[in-house]
Amino acid sequence: MKKILLAFVFLLPLLEELSAQTPPFKSGMIEDEFIYDIAPFPECHASTIVETPKGLVVAFFGGTREKNPDVEIYVCRKDGKKWSSPVSVANGVQNASLRYPTWNPVLYQVPKGDLLLFYKVGPSPSNWKGWMKTSKDNGISWSEAKALPEGFIGPVKNKPVLVSGQRLIAPSSKEEKGWRVHFEISDDIGKTWKMVGPINDGKEIGAIQPTIFHYADGKLQMLARSENRAIVESWSTDKGDTWSPLVKTSLPNNNAGLDGVTLKDGRHLLVYNHILGANNKAWGPRTPLNVAYTKDGSNWFASVVLENSPISEYSYPSVIQSTDGMVHVVYTWRRQKVKYVKIDPSKLEGKEIKNGWWPY
Repeated sequence: MKKILLAFVFLLPLLEELSAQTPPFKSGMIEDEFIYDIAPFPECHASTIVETPKGLVVAFFGGTREKNPDVEIYVCRKDGKKWSSPVSVANGVQNASLRYPTWNPVLYQVPKGDLLLFYKVGPSPSNWKGWMKTSKDNGISWSEAKALPEGFIGPVKNKPVLVSGQRLIAPSSKEEKGWRVHFEISDDIGKTWKMVGPINDGKEIGAIQPTIFHYADGKLQMLARSENRAIVESWSTDKGDTWSPLVKTSLPNNNAGLDGVTLKDGRHLLVYNHILGANNKAWGPRTPLNVAYTKDGSNWFASVVLENSPISEYSYPSVIQSTDGMVHVVYTWRRQKVKYVKIDPSKLEGKEIKNGWWPY
């Protein structure tokens, strides 16, 4: 018995060390929570996150289910340690007898200015219309809705990026004549807009919902969801005025949304579902939900698995880096809730992704 006890005493520090180790592909995760527990709607989707001078703000659409006329845009704020309850800030009511669903909100904080909320209203993505609201108090109250110029819908899913201090590039896309990517550009922070593209015809490669990385040499890289079983990319060397033809990357795509952010240390972080559909199909399960990073836009490193349950879905991520350097991610959790994860990027580990395979 004494020998057994002595062996246990020697083994105890080792067991404690093993139990304290971070599980594989969880390094850097420091917070993991739902942003609400109770809501006045059964389903939600398409969340977006932004940092304001008074804390984080998240928006998403919620209602009976996607496409239902009762789907509205909701907002939650985190100005301390707790998220506020969901509050409806926009709906698709047209008149007393007609109401459309709302879709895909996107938040953007103008530097030293208003908080912008872009969203869409319409019966379907092929014929929705773009709208915008503004907030001067960090998301507590909102202006009346303002229609975007005819033909413009704003950023379709992912946040705009500010280039050269003044040019705001909204990554966007349309679906009515094939899946086609375009960009809506404002050189006066949202007062006036011009359109670049579409940059593809939607035939050989169909792509929507782009996100943008920016590089130290001024280059921009666009990554997008596609119907072609791969995340696709395009590059710009003139601040978004022209873009290279769409090509497939080495990363798989299950025909689901993704989002990325360029970090202060120069790495580019992407949140997406690293999985393909079975039997050569474009559509695949929306699980697992993964985080990878690249330094050059070509070579990728597997870093975090946010969700890996076979119970789908975990999808439509939105990711930012706040002024304190932390990374913040929100995403759809089984269409029932919005999940929030906080990551310390200095603690991220990476394993090279070879030939498109996640290194399990």
